[in-house]
Amino acid sequence: MYKISEFSKITHLTVKALRYYDEEEILKPSYRAENGYRYYDDHDFSKARLIVLLRDLSFSIAEIKDILVNYESQDDLSYFLTEKQQLIAAQIKKEKELIKKINLYLQPKEMEAGNMNYHIEQKEFEDVMVATIRYKGRYSDVGKYIGTIYKEAKGKTAGVPFCCYYDADYQEEADIELCVPVKGMVNGPNIVCKKLPRIRAISTTHVGSYETISLAYKALLDYATEHQLECKIPSREIYHKGPGMIFKGNPQKYVTEIVIPI
Repeated sequence: MYKISEFSKITHLTVKALRYYDEEEILKPSYRAENGYRYYDDHDFSKARLIVLLRDLSFSIAEIKDILVNYESQDDLSYFLTEKQQLIAAQIKKEKELIKKINLYLQPKEMEAGNMNYHIEQKEFEDVMVATIRYKGRYSDVGKYIGTIYKEAKGKTAGVPFCCYYDADYQEEADIELCVPVKGMVNGPNIVCKKLPRIRAISTTHVGSYETISLAYKALLDYATEHQLECKIPSREIYHKGPGMIFKGNPQKYVTEIVIPI
């Protein structure tokens, strides 16, 4: 048996850390005397070595707890390390995407899109026959469905795609209808073919990345307030020029028309 001070020395864990791990029920001493003193044995030593390894590899306390519940032998460790490796790879990918977003605001040419003057129009949009897929999800999920519509429409498409947004506010899981104009009725197991009604709307064109498209919405809403117009849903984003099915191209050359019914 080792006193806590002795156990601290042989494990390179501070007494404060050992007390914390005891409180968190990660590494409880095998024996606790009536006076409250903690005593550790060789089994505790093996467990402490595993904890030190996992902490050195940046496993969180919650992750260590999860591992200790299921850890039976050294063979199990490789599975946990592989999963951690995958989590780190996913986080790196996420951080790289964040760097791209930051770069958007560091490059003057790219920031020009965010400072553009929006020309607002009031105009009529005629009724249109469309093949659609309506889903609940992220705004960026559109790319998952566009190929399905073109495949099932079988060459009967007749215009650029657009999205109808049925939420009045911003949503993490938005109510979105992806639409592609078509020539007459088309059938498919995953699409709905219908006619969208004629609408009167205010619209403007955003040139640039989708990251700054909110500025176009602001310009439209400011115009509506100034002219005492009541905005309705669903709003539309018409993608006159955007990413391809495989390659994204230059986001600063995307052309998106924003339409808000009034």
